Amino acid sequence: MIPWPDPTPTSACNEALEHLRAHATAWVELTLTDRIALLEELEVTVAEAASEWVHISAEAKGLGASPDVLPDIRAEEWLAGPWTVLRHLQLQGRALRDIQVHGAPRLPGTAREAEDGRVKAPVFPTDPLDRILFRGMSAEVWMERGVELEHLEETMGWMHRPGGKGARPGITVVLGAGNHSCIGPLDTLFELFARGHCVILKTNPVNAYLGPAWERAFAPLIRKGVLRIVHGGATTGEYLCEHDAVDHIHITGSDRTFDAIVWGTGKEGQDRKRTGEKRVRVPITSELGNVSPVIAVPGPWSASDLAFQASNIASSLVNNSGFNCLATRVIVTAKAWDQRRAFLDAVGRSLEAAPTRPPYYPGAQLRHRDFLAAHPNAKRFGAKGREANGIDTVGWTLIEDVDPTKTDDICFQTESWCGLMAETALEGEDPVDFLRNATEFCNDVLWGTLNATILVHPTSMRDPRIARAVEDAIGRLRYGTVSLNLWAGAAFAICSTPWGAFPGHKAEDIRSGQGFVHNTYLFERPEKTVVRAPFRIWPRPVWFHDTKHNDTTARRLFDVTTNTTAWRMARLAWSAARG
Repeated sequence: MIPWPDPTPTSACNEALEHLRAHATAWVELTLTDRIALLEELEVTVAEAASEWVHISAEAKGLGASPDVLPDIRAEEWLAGPWTVLRHLQLQGRALRDIQVHGAPRLPGTAREAEDGRVKAPVFPTDPLDRILFRGMSAEVWMERGVELEHLEETMGWMHRPGGKGARPGITVVLGAGNHSCIGPLDTLFELFARGHCVILKTNPVNAYLGPAWERAFAPLIRKGVLRIVHGGATTGEYLCEHDAVDHIHITGSDRTFDAIVWGTGKEGQDRKRTGEKRVRVPITSELGNVSPVIAVPGPWSASDLAFQASNIASSLVNNSGFNCLATRVIVTAKAWDQRRAFLDAVGRSLEAAPTRPPYYPGAQLRHRDFLAAHPNAKRFGAKGREANGIDTVGWTLIEDVDPTKTDDICFQTESWCGLMAETALEGEDPVDFLRNATEFCNDVLWGTLNATILVHPTSMRDPRIARAVEDAIGRLRYGTVSLNLWAGAAFAICSTPWGAFPGHKAEDIRSGQGFVHNTYLFERPEKTVVRAPFRIWPRPVWFHDTKHNDTTARRLFDVTTNTTAWRMARLAWSAARG
């Protein structure tokens, strides 16, 4: 039996806000030494609560699922739950120690100024353990134009830097996401340790069952008087966002929820949006989803290359039943690519092999039907909508050959938020021409600016023209994260990278949101994250849906992160190699 807590009464919300206000000044004035000690204490309590945290999440998301899918769900709950949070705590503690000794976080490599004048700072791998666990993967953060290399450290630190962002007593309302269990905690930790605000975290009704596990995991923050966790739906969220005690709002959700908070609903909300009359008086940051593209650059892909990248894309959809803001929604291919048909067939085979999951997030069937109504020829895989174990499933869906000239197509303008993605084919005389067209299509047609991925074969990259075209595309894609050969979910999870929309959205057209979270190096003016990985990764990534023993590997990864020993590393290597 999964316990769902009752909504928190208004009186209790008021008491929580009063309690936080009473501790807000002391929190800002807390020394770095005390903050570091608190982070170290949180590492212990998160590790102690981890098994309960994962168990209840997997149980809730796996209700009615067939036994063969449960290991996948458990693996995802370890990775996108306590492991990511533990990693964030460790990296944040490391950054604060650097500030204590050096005055600013120490980068794991040398920042540089590129030919285009932008400063690019390496942020991954962060240490030798990262190099072992994530072989060949790297990430760097590109700063906004105007940030100078010699003054980069003056834009790192947030509340911990004199004159930095934050550092004033305040309270942030964090409206937690209902999909991954790490999101609410990560957003909370950023507000606490970067902005310097106390936090009232409202759980999402979809996963409010996590409240008791979170209270145990973050007990040191609750005892310190800087965190309170409350429960409830839209009414509770509205009350908190409009409360006079609140100084800032952060939401991970949809643009519709953002509009409801900022402008209101119905005709009144539309009128407010048109005139710019906001309902909330405080700043609001947000991460609001995306129609995430994967650009497949034509090249000499072997049959095994096609199969590997098909699993890469399929897994990005299957993960968490498709309820991810960074799930692949549109595959962008070249119409002239002679392997296009073989690639799409490989994606279909990978989807067919993925066990069907219960659509735990409300409204999945209705959203799925809207897409099928617009595209009745969509290809369906898995359970194909049949009832499975008493659960009405939607299976996995691929809509091929969507006309790229129909820019208002639902596949291009609406995040499906279920196990569905589309494919569109663009013109291009060669890979260089195709990349130029694909970049323009993603920037100008697809809704959102959160993350994009490019897949390109290493042989293609040995052609200087194609290599330049790839780098040009990475630079011109207006997304908060651009990933080369790797699902952008990895950038979300490693935490040293800022996560958020490409800067510049106004509240009247919010799209993927405003602001960045995670960001353990505490950059104040990031523009985008660029992640790179080999075209083929070995061992097979633990997040691939067809990786064997992935639940064991995920748990052992958590154990290694908690306490790195030779024995634990050997056990992790053994299970990963068998995948």
